[in-house]
Amino acid sequence: MSTRLSANEMAQALAGRELSSAELTTSHLDRIAAVDGALHAFLHVDAEGALATAADIDARRAKGEKLHALAGVPIAVKDIVATIGLPTTCGSAILDGWIPPYDATITQRIKAAGLPILGKTNMDEFAMGSSTEHSAYGPTFNPWDTTRSPGGSGGGSAAAVAAFEAPLAIGTDTGGSIRQPGALTGTVGVKPTYGGVSRYGLVALASSLDQAGPVTRSVLDAALLHELIGGHDPCDSTSIDEAVPAVVAAARKADVKGLKVGIITELGGEGFQPGVRARFDEAVALLTGAGAEVVEVSLPSLEHALAAYYLVMPSEASSNLARFDAMRYGVRVPPAGADDPSAEQVMASSRDAGFGDEVKRRIILGTYALSSGYYDAYYGSAQKVRTLIASDFAAAFAKVDVLVSPTSPTTAFELGAKLDDPLSMYLQDVATIPANLVGIPGLSLPIGLADEDGLPVGLQFLAPQKADDRLYNAGAALERLLEEKWGGQLLAQAPELEAAR
Repeated sequence: MSTRLSANEMAQALAGRELSSAELTTSHLDRIAAVDGALHAFLHVDAEGALATAADIDARRAKGEKLHALAGVPIAVKDIVATIGLPTTCGSAILDGWIPPYDATITQRIKAAGLPILGKTNMDEFAMGSSTEHSAYGPTFNPWDTTRSPGGSGGGSAAAVAAFEAPLAIGTDTGGSIRQPGALTGTVGVKPTYGGVSRYGLVALASSLDQAGPVTRSVLDAALLHELIGGHDPCDSTSIDEAVPAVVAAARKADVKGLKVGIITELGGEGFQPGVRARFDEAVALLTGAGAEVVEVSLPSLEHALAAYYLVMPSEASSNLARFDAMRYGVRVPPAGADDPSAEQVMASSRDAGFGDEVKRRIILGTYALSSGYYDAYYGSAQKVRTLIASDFAAAFAKVDVLVSPTSPTTAFELGAKLDDPLSMYLQDVATIPANLVGIPGLSLPIGLADEDGLPVGLQFLAPQKADDRLYNAGAALERLLEEKWGGQLLAQAPELEAAR
């Protein structure tokens, strides 16, 4: 079945005229029609647009035009990325039906390369959440067990890739929203170095933390997509004015002999599920057997990372979401019982109706942290802690090439299990948040199934800023060792969806 090929295999089949983009895109649209009723990975499917792009690529290929390596390979895009002609709702009722008048830089690059966009994927509202249960349009279900969460906020992208609805997807990662869903669904998720991929056209959650990146089924596929969407963008003032690191070459190299790998002491102790720890230890042993030098590294400031993040992120979210005021765009809900309401009353009633509980919770927290008399005590102190964490990472990377930890402390949890306990939900991101605080790249890949529940476990590689290629080299090497052990990809062991629900 063509939908089960890797994106790289699809690209090779297209280039060799063994398959047309129209056939490949149609097979993915058929797959979406068959299984997405059980998953709800997509909020919007654009069959007409995807097929039009596929037909154009097939015609250009027939003429002998030089095309991008991924031209004709379908892709799904998280619904936080601006797309002309397609709704961009950010999983929120306040943007219900909004169609952007421009494309994000990522969208522009995807279209220029000729990848058919299958549609927009579900997400926690404004990327606030770790389970995709905070979407105003309903949750996404995990393809491995549809009673469980696919993680968040990008659970839609991860579930679509894991369920073979799309070979590639775009996610965004503010505190782990690419990597944590990757761990919970058995997919590969990468958060590039901050500034390595343009944020122009991404609806902002926390501007100093947000980063878009690839969601795929293999490390090489992630590298190919990263190379496509990465690079300098003059429309983004935080964009790094340098070439994308040689991520594809690194993924093809896949050799850890002599690589110094540091196990983060603070990310793997109390609170980590036994099955997660067992698979992690086995994966580290594989790296050692392949010639990597593995040592334990302590980053003492990480114990404060979660607290610092949940001051920085809500503060920036409070500021960014102030623009949704019912005056310029978004839903407008008149206050009940007011014949001639003021602008402030309309704003209040619209935001009350349009925002969900989690978004309101974080706006309140962030507004308080930024308020007069509390700014230095809360937001200012969190920024100081952020500096200490960066110093710890710098010291660690002076000793090792990459750092490793489990991606998530647990496997996929049951839907609804953490909704009434926000702190428990926030702890899902304890291992992923530090990378966002200091702007370093991170890659998560599947390393097996936990003994307790038979669900996927993820391992996270971290590297210094702008050393994204190290992630791909180490990740591809470990992936190869694991697939030799399994006899194929971990996703081959997932239950067939039609019988799962």
